Amino acid sequence: MNEYTIPILFGVIAGTLARIYMFRTDYRQYPTYPHGMIIHLALGFIAASLGALVVPSIMEQEFTAVTFLTLAASQFREVRNMERKTLTEMDSLELVPRGASYIEGIAVTFEGRNYLVIFISFVTSFAYLAINVWAGLVAAFLAFLVAKKYMTGSKLGKIANIEQKEVRFEGAGLYVDNIYIMNIGIPARQKEILEHGLGFTISPKNFDARMTIGNLGQRQAILHDLAISLGVYRDSGTPALVPLIKRDLDDGRIGVFILPQNKSVDLAMKVISQVPTLENAIRMPTETKKKGSDSS
Repeated sequence: MNEYTIPILFGVIAGTLARIYMFRTDYRQYPTYPHGMIIHLALGFIAASLGALVVPSIMEQEFTAVTFLTLAASQFREVRNMERKTLTEMDSLELVPRGASYIEGIAVTFEGRNYLVIFISFVTSFAYLAINVWAGLVAAFLAFLVAKKYMTGSKLGKIANIEQKEVRFEGAGLYVDNIYIMNIGIPARQKEILEHGLGFTISPKNFDARMTIGNLGQRQAILHDLAISLGVYRDSGTPALVPLIKRDLDDGRIGVFILPQNKSVDLAMKVISQVPTLENAIRMPTETKKKGSDSS
């Protein structure tokens, strides 16, 4: 052992604990338990080790050791590609798929959290070596808070209002409130839909939110999370029972039609409000207007 052993171990432990904290095996059941979690835990340990080794390497003027961070970055990009490929292949077997936008968001998250682990272990070991063990503990705590902030994005409930609405037919047309969903002409299917169907409207709170919830990837994420949480009353080869979301072109509301196995309105509204706002679905046209007015 030398003077750097304990600070390095301290940083590695802090970074690894942070990666464990970042795991969220919830109703989406991803990563799978236990094998998927073991893979990402091992990658988190590697990331923590790299972050903890940076400070001693610089102090000993071993600057070439820092170049391992660039190698780590390329490896973590491969993690992103691996997750994207795996989830895309799995998506073809889902009754209600995630969609490409949701998959990309998950893949980016797994890559980004490894960089957060490097940051946490680096800050922790730096504070330990520069000051003392108590400073390392404080730095670890503050880094955890930073990680908590950046590991959770916005939720749909923050940008839109969710309401339950009646599912009804006008002739063969299926409507949620006044939003047209699809055409169902078979009486037996109409009966099933009226018996099992639930309808909701999602109203944007501002113009930016209107553009965000109108994104097709964001809409598919809503349907997937509802299907995972409530089940879905359909099987392959039953297109009339597919959950759908359609948009009211006048006011930007979207109508959500689902056929859940668990017909719980409260749970459905809670799930919709907790659907993550996908980063690649976020649009801010009002910011463009502000910049345009400033430049003029």
